[in-house]
Amino acid sequence: MTRPLSGRATGFRRSRRALALPVGMAVASAVAFLPGSASARPATLPDAPASALSAPSADAPSMSYVVNVRPGKGSTARAERAIAKAGGDVVIAYDRIGVIVVHSANPDFARTIRGVKGVDSAGATRTAPLSAQSDNALAAERPLTAAEARAAAGRAAAGQDELEPLQWDLPAMKADKAHEISLGSREVTVAVLDSGVDDTHPDIAPNFDRRASASCLGGVPVQKDNAWRPVAKESDHGMHVAGSIAAAKNGTGITGVAPGVKVASLKVAEPATGLYYTEAVVCGFVWAADHGVDVTNNSYYTDPWLFNCTTDDDQKALVDAVGRAARYAERKGAVNVAAAGNAKTDLAQEEIVDKTSPNDTTPVTRTINTAECFDLPSQLPGVVTVSATGAKNIKASYSNYGKGVIDITAPGGDATRYQAPNPPAVDGRILSTLPGGKFGYKGGTSMASPHAAGVAALLKSTHPHASPQRIKALLYRQADAMACTDPYDFDGDGKVDAVCEGDRNKNGFYGVGMADALDAVRK
Repeated sequence: MTRPLSGRATGFRRSRRALALPVGMAVASAVAFLPGSASARPATLPDAPASALSAPSADAPSMSYVVNVRPGKGSTARAERAIAKAGGDVVIAYDRIGVIVVHSANPDFARTIRGVKGVDSAGATRTAPLSAQSDNALAAERPLTAAEARAAAGRAAAGQDELEPLQWDLPAMKADKAHEISLGSREVTVAVLDSGVDDTHPDIAPNFDRRASASCLGGVPVQKDNAWRPVAKESDHGMHVAGSIAAAKNGTGITGVAPGVKVASLKVAEPATGLYYTEAVVCGFVWAADHGVDVTNNSYYTDPWLFNCTTDDDQKALVDAVGRAARYAERKGAVNVAAAGNAKTDLAQEEIVDKTSPNDTTPVTRTINTAECFDLPSQLPGVVTVSATGAKNIKASYSNYGKGVIDITAPGGDATRYQAPNPPAVDGRILSTLPGGKFGYKGGTSMASPHAAGVAALLKSTHPHASPQRIKALLYRQADAMACTDPYDFDGDGKVDAVCEGDRNKNGFYGVGMADALDAVRK
C-alpha cells in the first residue's frame, strides 16, 4: 500500500480490530513441539570480542527480542554465537528471512547485539517481561438469539443456509450472486492469523485445512493437540473472522464469502491478554508461506506499539522482522489482507498523537510522524488495507480512513442505530461463527478484512495460476467505485464527523471501492 500523506495532528485512542469483547469456550489446550519448517538451534560459541558483549544480570527479568540478519543459515549461525555471548537464548531462527527470536535477561542485550557485525537490527518485541500469556473492543458483541435463528430459518430461500437472510453483508458485495456461479476452489486456502479457530464447528469443519494450521505463540509453530484452537476463556475473534471467509454452504448456519475454499488457523494472539507480538506474527507469515497458503487475513495490529517508528532502534527491528515475513509470504504466493483499524482516524495526516502505546505496560503520549511510523502489518508495502462499511453502504462510524492509505472497502458492520439493515436482517453488525457451534454479531474493520480476503480467495479460485500481484490488481480493478460520502455525519447530529479526500475512483474512505465477489468469479 502507499504510505500515509500529509495532514493535521489528532488524538488517537487505542483500538484493536473488532468491536466485540471475548466470550471464551472450552476447547483443547496446546502442547509445544518444534516442526522442521524453521531451524531452532541452541546458541554455540561467541563470534565477537568479549569487550563488545555484555553479561546478563542475575536477577533481571527475561525479555523477548528479534534479531535481524542477512537471510541464510551462515548468517544466522554467526549471529547465534554472538547472541549466546551477549546472554541470549535462541528460541527459533527463521533462516530464510534472517529473523531470529531470542530470550535474554541481559538488559543491555539489544544495544549490545546491534553492535555485532552482520546484525541489521535488533529490538525487544514487548515492554513487559515474559510471562504466562483480548479483544479490546469498541462495543460488546451480541449472540444470535434463538428467536432470530427461527425467524431467519423460516425466511431462507431455496439454496440459502438457514441464517443467510440475516447476512446483509453478502448482497452488499454481491457474494450471494457469486455463489450461484462458484463457491470457490478446494485448492485455495486462506490463513487466519488471529486468536484461533474451532475446527469442530459445523460451519468450519467441512472447509478446515489442518495441514496449514498451527499455533505460533512465542514465535514457534506448534500443531500437536490441535494447538490452533482457542482455549477456554479466550477471545472468539479469530473464529468470527474464519466464518466470514469460508463458512460452508451446507444448508445450516451462515455462509462465508468464499464457502468452497479452505480456511486455516494460525494462532498468533496470546490467550490471556489478546496481544499479538512480533515473534508470533513472523511465525504466522512464515508458516503460511511454507504451507502453500494463498491468502492471509490479518485483523489486528502488532503489539505493543500502535505505530512502530523506524527512528526507534527497538521498533525499527519490529518493522524489519514483520516486513520480511510478510514479503516472504507474498513471494511464496500469498496475498496479505489487513484491517485498517477502528479509531475513526485519518491515517493520511503528517502527525498523529498516540496515547495508547506501549499497551503491555504504561502507555506514554507521543506524537508520531506517519512518514516513519507504521501500523503493522496493515501499512507494510504490498498489504491490502481494508476499511469498513455499514449496512447503509457508507463508512462505518469507527473505521480508520485516509487517502493513499485505504486500498479497498468491505462490509464490517456498524451500530444498528447508525446503519440499520433492511429486513429480514435485524442487526447492523456482522453475523458469523463462534466457538462451540454458536453464532454471534461483531463489528469492526476486523470483520471487513475477511470479507475482502474472501473475495481474494474467489479470485484465486478463478485464476489459479495468478501471482499475488495479479490477484491484487484484479481485486482493485473489479471493485465497485464509491464516491466520497460528503458531508459525512454518521450519527445525524448535524456535525461533520470526517472529511473524505479523493474522487469516485480512489478516495480516503473507500479506496478503489467495494470488493466485488460476483466479478471475482466471472471475470
